[in-house]
Amino acid sequence: MTKATIETSFGNIVFRLLPDIAPETVRSFAKLAQSRFYDGTLFHRVIPGFMIQGGDPNTKNADKSRWGIGGPGYTIKAEFNSRSHFRGIVSMARATDPDSAGSQFFIVTTDSAFLDRQYTVFGEVVEGMNIADKIVNLPRDKNDCPLEEAKMHKVTLAE
Repeated sequence: MTKATIETSFGNIVFRLLPDIAPETVRSFAKLAQSRFYDGTLFHRVIPGFMIQGGDPNTKNADKSRWGIGGPGYTIKAEFNSRSHFRGIVSMARATDPDSAGSQFFIVTTDSAFLDRQYTVFGEVVEGMNIADKIVNLPRDKNDCPLEEAKMHKVTLAE
């Protein structure tokens, strides 16, 4: 699988997977996508001028106090690489422990090189940055949660 398509409530975001620099991360993302893990989750964190974040299974429930802490029940080892966090990069979200990534990921909407070698880059948007731009600019609450749902209806993989 070389591409992932995220069908959102605002349109599609397509990104190229980068297994050459993050093989285990790509393998885990692909496994989760194929099992429909991401379907129905939300982009739960949006910071204009920075990024959109999603992939938390807790966002399928209305209790926002649990959003941002969910995962697949396992973590993956960091695969920091030399790829810079330029606009359109897809990278794994994590807690303080570098090896704490699970299912949550983010799409950088503005060059953010300060993240380099601290987060695992595993994809690059090839279509739909205008959709990411719409999502990142949604009105949000004090926790950076969009006030309007930005749902991932479906995540699919293709060659």
